[in-house]
Amino acid sequence: EMQLVPSGGGSVQAGGSLTLSCLASGFTPNDRDMGWYRQRGGRGRGCALVAATNSDGSTYYEDSVKGRFNISRDNEKKTLYLQMDALRPDDTATYYCADSDPVTGWAYFLPYCSTLRVQGAQVSVSS
Repeated sequence: EMQLVPSGGGSVQAGGSLTLSCLASGFTPNDRDMGWYRQRGGRGRGCALVAATNSDGSTYYEDSVKGRFNISRDNEKKTLYLQMDALRPDDTATYYCADSDPVTGWAYFLPYCSTLRVQGAQVSVSS
């Protein structure tokens, strides 16, 4: 059974840093496109893909996190990382790691992250 288990969430003050990890099991993530979504609170915020690292070596970052977040992977450890620096209160969210659909690719925005059916990691940034 494929599982993605995140860790490393927590609370931090604005300007601080956190690193999220996501351990994959039940499949080989090396040849998959992997990424992080987040669900922020508030009406209509939805579930947005914030960073992705693809099997072809390309990366994607949502505009609001460019220059602050860095996505990486350790294929030997089957672990995906998201280094988050210069955190802002608006980064407060539940973060989810996921792989892309092998047929349709990435969905850059979803109504709800619950459709990913993976665990989330809570990140809280205070001002």
